[in-house]
Amino acid sequence: MKAIEITQYGAPEVLKLTERARPELKPGEVLIKVSASGVNRPDVLQRIGQYPVPPGASDLPGLEVAGEIVEGAQGVLEGADNRWGLKVGSRVCALVQGGGYAEYCTAPLAQVLPVPDGLSDVEAASLPETFFTVWSNVFDRARLGETEAGEKETLLVQGGTSGIGVTAIQLAVALGHRVFATAGSEDKARACETLGAERGINYKTEDFVAVTKELTKDRGVDVVLDMVGGDYLPREVQALAFDGRIAIIALLGGSKATLDMGALLRRRLTVTGSTLRPRSVAFKAAIAKNLHDKVWPLLAAGKIRPVIYQTFPAEQADKAHALMETSTHVGKIVLTW
Repeated sequence: MKAIEITQYGAPEVLKLTERARPELKPGEVLIKVSASGVNRPDVLQRIGQYPVPPGASDLPGLEVAGEIVEGAQGVLEGADNRWGLKVGSRVCALVQGGGYAEYCTAPLAQVLPVPDGLSDVEAASLPETFFTVWSNVFDRARLGETEAGEKETLLVQGGTSGIGVTAIQLAVALGHRVFATAGSEDKARACETLGAERGINYKTEDFVAVTKELTKDRGVDVVLDMVGGDYLPREVQALAFDGRIAIIALLGGSKATLDMGALLRRRLTVTGSTLRPRSVAFKAAIAKNLHDKVWPLLAAGKIRPVIYQTFPAEQADKAHALMETSTHVGKIVLTW
């Protein structure tokens, strides 16, 4: 099969098209003939040597794919764990630990979902990494839900036009929450509003603490989805309501921060963080079930739409990474095979 490998750590040009043997199936897995592969920030970090590959995972980059099941490990498609009746020939998308930049990729069946009705393979390939991440962190860890008064809680998304951001905005809005989002330009702030955010905040010209405080009548937001870290964290603490939660999923602004611990105590705040890639298949299977039951119907109904910024032929993966590093995109970048 053709695949894109990282020949050495470095600039996008280290990504090269190569020939590899097809991956061998392990128990519980299916083999997918890949039509499209999502491009994500962790792929860039892996390419520059800042995101170690978990033990046993492919060294090839790529955390999400869409395509067609061509084979299953012994008994996997006939077993009780085949929750959605998938079979050889089924159109699917999958979250994988690596190996997504290839014509064939294996995935645990528990992390494979049918393509939502009405979506193309390119759109489906943009779903798994962001939707698994957003559901796990915003709804499971940070518990975005209702206040004690029975009102829907509010969400602040840092980086609203990233792949994660456009997913978080649309999903929270579709589930009835007020959403505010930061972005790095006026055009991107307005793009956040087009996606459903009540207010896009240009972090280069506006203070997101002051804006969110004003919009919530000085109450603050209930949950912050943070992809920045660094000096954003103490400001996010200021922006939180009592019992508020911050879910950290990336550290683009640095890994060090100074916090007012007294504020955490007095206002009963929670700061949490997680990475999804090394978690168990069982953990990801639970997220997959929630997505299938609660989110896939919203996608099929058109209440949430994948936002595809640009596609590249797989052999131009270096150009896709170069684009991602500019941070000019709104939504997802996808490779096609």
